[in-house]
Amino acid sequence: MSLQDTNFSKNFVLKANGKQLKLQQAAVMGIVNLTPDSFYVKSRFNDAKKLLTVVEKQIKEGAAIIDIGAMSSRPGATEISEEEELKRLLPSLKIIRKTFHEVFISIDTYRSQLAYTAAEEGADLINDISAGEMDKAMMRVVAKTKLPYCMMHIKGKPATMQQKPEYKNVVKEVKKHLEKKIKKAKDAGIKQLIIDPGFGFGKTIEHNYKLLNQLNELNSLGYPILAGLSRKSMINKVLNINAIDALNGTSVLNTIALLRGAKILRVHDVKEAVEAVRLVGFCSR
Repeated sequence: MSLQDTNFSKNFVLKANGKQLKLQQAAVMGIVNLTPDSFYVKSRFNDAKKLLTVVEKQIKEGAAIIDIGAMSSRPGATEISEEEELKRLLPSLKIIRKTFHEVFISIDTYRSQLAYTAAEEGADLINDISAGEMDKAMMRVVAKTKLPYCMMHIKGKPATMQQKPEYKNVVKEVKKHLEKKIKKAKDAGIKQLIIDPGFGFGKTIEHNYKLLNQLNELNSLGYPILAGLSRKSMINKVLNINAIDALNGTSVLNTIALLRGAKILRVHDVKEAVEAVRLVGFCSR
């Protein structure tokens, strides 16, 4: 497959709160987890000084988006209350927004009220793992905020999603699901959309690699694709390693995703992802 077969050169632009993020080249989204049980230990933060230090490092390394999550969505994760999620999220959002004015801040939540509160506090993007399935008010609320909305495919819920997920054709089914969600989002009045195939969310290793290999099939939907592959079990189980040793595998899969049209890489390791973007971009000139 040639680079011309991807959406690498499409000039998507995200707009929020007077800022613009051009996606002619892919953007890197740095992960900040405000949870005590994230699958990758080094992405957990519960100290304000450490939080700001890490966010500053991610921005200096080239992160265009900082994605803040206050509830774990790892396989088997249990749901926390909305009050607890807000308690974890709001102070960190406020201090990051106050300190870093220009970076896009993404909020990883499937709860509409939390999304609205975050938007009021300066968030720039809503990243919803359920694409409105877990909170039916989400799309209406996002439309009201006028922020970009990232919709991910998930089969089931985090607590149960890895219990023997089945597909007849995972690529076709994920694409069809996202098509339906795009229509629903547009009907709700959302103008800016990002799509995410949901690597690791209700999919076996084989499903994940089929999706990655055929990620370019989603380009025809006409929206920027987010790939969240960082240090996931689809790497670790193939290489027989754990998340702490999965940086090299992450870089390899990120490169494949870029060559197949991904426009946003959601990662724990910003520097290496930015280098992958630069090299793939240089190759495509």
